[in-house]
Amino acid sequence: MSAKHPIISVTGSSGSGTTSVKRTFAQIFRREKIEAAFVEGDAFHRFDRDEMQRVMSEEEARGNRHFSHFGPSANLLHELEAVFHTYSETGFAKTRHYVHDQDEAELYRASPGKFTDWGPLPGKTDLLFYEGLHGALVAEGVDIARYADLKIGVVPVINLEWIQKIHRDKAARGYSAEAVTDTILRRMPDYIHYICPQFTQTDINFQRVPTVDTSNPFAARWIPTSDESMVIIRFRDPRGIDFSYLLSMIHDSFMSRANSIVIAGSKLDLAMQLILTPIIMQLVERARRTV
Repeated sequence: MSAKHPIISVTGSSGSGTTSVKRTFAQIFRREKIEAAFVEGDAFHRFDRDEMQRVMSEEEARGNRHFSHFGPSANLLHELEAVFHTYSETGFAKTRHYVHDQDEAELYRASPGKFTDWGPLPGKTDLLFYEGLHGALVAEGVDIARYADLKIGVVPVINLEWIQKIHRDKAARGYSAEAVTDTILRRMPDYIHYICPQFTQTDINFQRVPTVDTSNPFAARWIPTSDESMVIIRFRDPRGIDFSYLLSMIHDSFMSRANSIVIAGSKLDLAMQLILTPIIMQLVERARRTV
């Protein structure tokens, strides 16, 4: 953690909804005139798209059917930890971009499935914002979580997460349902060992729970909408959280435990704005006072 150069980390698996949460943070940053340095978790994959396919085939030939982006071998986790460490001390670091599609290819002038060159983050920023798979990881000689001042977990219940991933990968990336299912199966051991444990490190978890039947996520025709969902918001340390204020501002919400509030899915953006804005401003104001 760093008083002078704070870091916010949003972590969740593929298909969990971290990109939507990133948009909410971006709105807060714009409204409050906060300059953020954005770091994407995908930038720290070890292999580009073609290389990953090759390495997965090689690993499978050796009997390893579970090599995945969720695990440490497919990522530059020490380099990611170094970025967090360096930024927390100096306010500077380097990153790159992973180009997902043709739109990003035109933006970054690189082929889809490839990485851009490494380059510096913007020169003067109020905080670093990370969104990706490993923002609260503590495992195998890596402790990324210790550098983040605010750690957010985005954790739909597993069936909903799978539905979101299947529909996204089919629509946006052209994958077949069978290919996405194979990916889910291949990633499961790493999901259990490297993704799930992070959510005990996070300060706040947002977990969306559908109120419609998702018993067979592989046959679901639609993603449950926000109106067909509830969201459980869990605070690791509830001290200082004004639950009475939140309950009064978010209609039909209630507390399920001493550290958890339950809201309608359609109120998620409002809840995030109410909860996160004062925390972000405290981090930024503390940093500005140390200059």
